[in-house]
Amino acid sequence: MTATVSAGPAPRRRRRGRRLPIGRILLLGIYLMFILAPLYWVLITSIKPSDDYLAVPPVWFPDAPTIVHYTAALFAYRGLQGLINSLIISISATALSCLIGTLMAYSLARFRTGGMHLSFWVLSQRFLPPIAIILPLFLNYRLVGLQDTHVGMILAYTMFTLPVTVWMMYAYFRQMPRSLEDAALVDGCTRWQALWTVAIPLAVPGIVAAAIFTFIACWTEFFFALVLTSRDAFTLPTVFRAFLSFQGAQYGEASALAIVSLGPSIILGVLVQKHLVRGLTLGAIRG
Repeated sequence: MTATVSAGPAPRRRRRGRRLPIGRILLLGIYLMFILAPLYWVLITSIKPSDDYLAVPPVWFPDAPTIVHYTAALFAYRGLQGLINSLIISISATALSCLIGTLMAYSLARFRTGGMHLSFWVLSQRFLPPIAIILPLFLNYRLVGLQDTHVGMILAYTMFTLPVTVWMMYAYFRQMPRSLEDAALVDGCTRWQALWTVAIPLAVPGIVAAAIFTFIACWTEFFFALVLTSRDAFTLPTVFRAFLSFQGAQYGEASALAIVSLGPSIILGVLVQKHLVRGLTLGAIRG
């Protein structure tokens, strides 16, 4: 009787265990299709001949792939110059934002600089809509000669991303044990030595996570670049407006430049994936 009773639920558990992975795989497959289908269509459009853009039925893969759209987007529409400008501005603004934001977050977390509400006030600056400050910023840039310059865009993007960087690093430093730095101070280190030899190495995952978010925000930003640049310091997102004209939309060139613009973000995410995941999880333990 005991064997009969205990043997009954076991097959049900096994059947239930078989159903769960199938459901998860199905949901994961639907999610991947939802995410990857637009990317596939952009990739295929970038190598399609112009006659296949709006063909009925749709052309899922062209018979004669071409790279003419890539050469046109990079050279005829100055996409290569926009790519170089975006790399210079985004990398510089990310480095500057992470340096200032890390030091500021450490001061807020360890010394309560500005009281209990300064950290939230810093984050609240990100709530301000860009359109509210773009006009005075544009007038000031024209006055001091920073309009359409790399330095002007780096400063604008640093100002734009600094609140989020400070808030992420502030949460990360708050969950970091203070006893490690106290031990370094007891051993004879100065406060700066404790910061650079103990706190900063431990905060590398958080710095990487903040840097990734900062870089992506600078890389994809359009409004500041549209207003503050024209000929010399224009970034990659502003090049896309050239593909819309009275003659029609240049789908192939726009798709080619979209694929090119995805490259740095994907490469950066793959290279620092481990640090990114760790920085997001550890930094979110305490607010």
